[in-house]
Amino acid sequence: MNDELDPDLELADQVLQLLHAAPAGVSEYELIQQLKSGHSTHIPNLPLLDKLVLFRTHFLVFNALYRLRERLWQEQRAHLAISPLCVQLQPYRCGGAALAEHDPLRDYYLDLGNLRDTDEDDVEKLLASFWTRMQGGEEKQAALELFELHDSRQALSLATIKHRYRQLVSQHHPDRGGSTERLQSINKAMEILERYYG
Repeated sequence: MNDELDPDLELADQVLQLLHAAPAGVSEYELIQQLKSGHSTHIPNLPLLDKLVLFRTHFLVFNALYRLRERLWQEQRAHLAISPLCVQLQPYRCGGAALAEHDPLRDYYLDLGNLRDTDEDDVEKLLASFWTRMQGGEEKQAALELFELHDSRQALSLATIKHRYRQLVSQHHPDRGGSTERLQSINKAMEILERYYG
């Protein structure tokens, strides 16, 4: 979808417009690319090669997604499933349990102080803490988190993991605007998961 987005719309409304056009869901990366090609003025129109630009773009999109999810829930219009690999509008389900549960990610992304106060050193520390956990005996869990498979309700197979690996490599390849560091992280995680599931 390369149509111009309405510049007067809030980022959450621009995201909603794009999600209506993608009923099967869309990855965070695709959503960002569509916002850029639609000339959204709410996110940095810069290559995602710089870690800080990548963090800020990611934060702004996830802030909009969590605000949108709460609004749609309050209006009883839809449920918004949020994950980096698939953001999807789903039918509204009655019952407040889903949003009543404490969600630390929601709290993090709705606090704009986390956007304002995070600098390049902090982004480096976030990445380093991920890899420290990888080396500290939690490597399998950390690799599954990187692949967004840690909450999977189905039994994981190597075929499922390889399919997710191919998606992530395609999404984060430097030729497509991804970063070499992220690609190296994905490859490292795949090596670890092959040891456990191979």
